[in-house]
Amino acid sequence: MKSKLSLIAKSTAVALLLLAPTAYADAANAPAISGKPYNSSTLNINIPADDQNLPDLGDIAQTVLSPQDEQRIAEQILREVAESDEVLQDAEVTDYIQAVGQKLSASGPDKRQTFHFFAVKDNSINAFAMPGGVIGVHTGLILAANSESEMAGVLGHEIGHVTQRHLARMLASQKYDTFKNIAGIALALLVARSNPQLATGALTASSAAGIQRQLDYTREHEREADRVGLTILDAAGFDVRGMPAFFSTLQRVSRFIEGTAPSFLRTHPLSAERIADVSNRVESMPYRQVTDSLDFNLVKAKLRASNGLAQTAVEQFEDNLKEYRFASEAAEHYGLAVAMLRKNDVVGAAKQVEWLKSHTDKHPYIENLAARIEVARNNPKAAAAQYAKALSLFPEHRSLIYGYAEHFLDSRQPDQAIKLIAEKQRLYPDDYYLYDMLAKAYAAKGKDLLRFQAQGESYYRKYNLKKAVEQLDLAIKAKDGNFYEQSIVEARLKELRRLQENEKKAIERLT
Repeated sequence: MKSKLSLIAKSTAVALLLLAPTAYADAANAPAISGKPYNSSTLNINIPADDQNLPDLGDIAQTVLSPQDEQRIAEQILREVAESDEVLQDAEVTDYIQAVGQKLSASGPDKRQTFHFFAVKDNSINAFAMPGGVIGVHTGLILAANSESEMAGVLGHEIGHVTQRHLARMLASQKYDTFKNIAGIALALLVARSNPQLATGALTASSAAGIQRQLDYTREHEREADRVGLTILDAAGFDVRGMPAFFSTLQRVSRFIEGTAPSFLRTHPLSAERIADVSNRVESMPYRQVTDSLDFNLVKAKLRASNGLAQTAVEQFEDNLKEYRFASEAAEHYGLAVAMLRKNDVVGAAKQVEWLKSHTDKHPYIENLAARIEVARNNPKAAAAQYAKALSLFPEHRSLIYGYAEHFLDSRQPDQAIKLIAEKQRLYPDDYYLYDMLAKAYAAKGKDLLRFQAQGESYYRKYNLKKAVEQLDLAIKAKDGNFYEQSIVEARLKELRRLQENEKKAIERLT
């Protein structure tokens, strides 16, 4: 199956897609792509004296690209992120990246900026920022990071690009002075930043590559992002030495790649001057020893276990345990269990989970893996018991919520699925996947109005207002709801159509 981003890169209709109305005009109301509410807490940070003279980048950019325009671009990108095959749809990995990203952004200089973090299934070492605070991280970068602070340093750097409005300034300098032109680059930006080695045979791919060349960061942009990123990294409690350490990692990796360099180096040029500048700044900052979180090590192990052939992964984990080559023994056993489950070695995976439960504290990733093993054993009663127990310990863990709801759907218990989702939607009101499963549950019960209503709310949270309206229109026509249900759908449909009309007028004014 061709990936969504690859198809986008080869499509000649990208610009038309981007003119579709969006569901949100206010950044504060935009849902998180992971479905997890954003942390609006703020922290006071002290910017070093020599960093207080950072240029005011916002005023120039706003003459052409306003924060509202940036948010519209972000929504269009997030619509594709929600449906892309190249984006990692793993709630545990996504929520981990979100948690680290939000911790960093809460320590940043712009408390009003909303950020959206997601992982791209790509083994190359890369990360990229786009207008509206959309930040993508390749799984290869997570795997390449030798410490959590190294990975956080990259995220802090990307947050620095956003808060300093580097992309907005570059877009403004290119005279993208109408909403049509501004919106028309959104998907090309996503393609170009997530895949800097685009083939240039197709029209849109060529356009994306051209935009990438126009928007390559300057040396001054990189220095500013490093300076802001270091301040954020320090304020968030990470080891600032993680940033120069990651530069060393990049240099070491690039020596083993003939004729090219890691993707991050192609879009974020790494000069000797830049390395020296960061190293000098770090030397003047207090030393802080920071231990990697277990979540970081487990996420890395999970990604390693999911790469390549399952048998190869199993052998690598077994060899590492035998030779004591690991940063975290618990993470190595966890990765081995994940790889064994991929290989359908349920007995072996269960043994690893038993080891983990007897040698480590309770952890949601481990509890979730134990439930997945019972599902693989085709033991629905044991799986239900494990999910129930795990959720009593970790009631907000999204992957457990997903797994339990999926279990109810697979075992033809739609009422139980509806009850669980109704309870957990209070935690994640903007999680589109919960609405997808709710639609399946109502379909199993033959309730068409409620099914179409839930599917419409899912599309709304995927930033696809057109499809949301279509689904609610089908809900109205279903005629199988009671007066109360019918009234709710009618009111919601009017609201979404009003949003459509407002967006249409906004586009007409700007084009």
